[in-house]
Amino acid sequence: MYVIIVYDIGEKRVNKVLKITRKYLNWVQNSVLEGEITKGKYERLKKEISKIINAEEDSVILYTFENTKYTTRETFGKDKGNTDVFI
Repeated sequence: MYVIIVYDIGEKRVNKVLKITRKYLNWVQNSVLEGEITKGKYERLKKEISKIINAEEDSVILYTFENTKYTTRETFGKDKGNTDVFI
C-alpha cells in the first residue's frame, strides 16, 4: 500500500515521531512523509507513533492508497525531500 502521513506534534515529541516515520517512509518536507509500506509495517508504524504522541495535543493524519494507479504528485517551488531510493 502507499501511505502519506502528515503530522503536527508538540516540540518535545516531534523528533521522536520523525525518527520513527523515517524507518518506514520517505521524508518529503516538514511533517510530511510518503512511500510504499506493507500492511504489517503500517500497523507497527501506527503502534509506535501512538506510544509517543499526546492525543490531547498532537495530530497525525494517515492517507492510505491500495496502489498509486490513480494518483499524481506535483511539486511547486523547492522540492525539500529526496524521494530517490538509494541501493
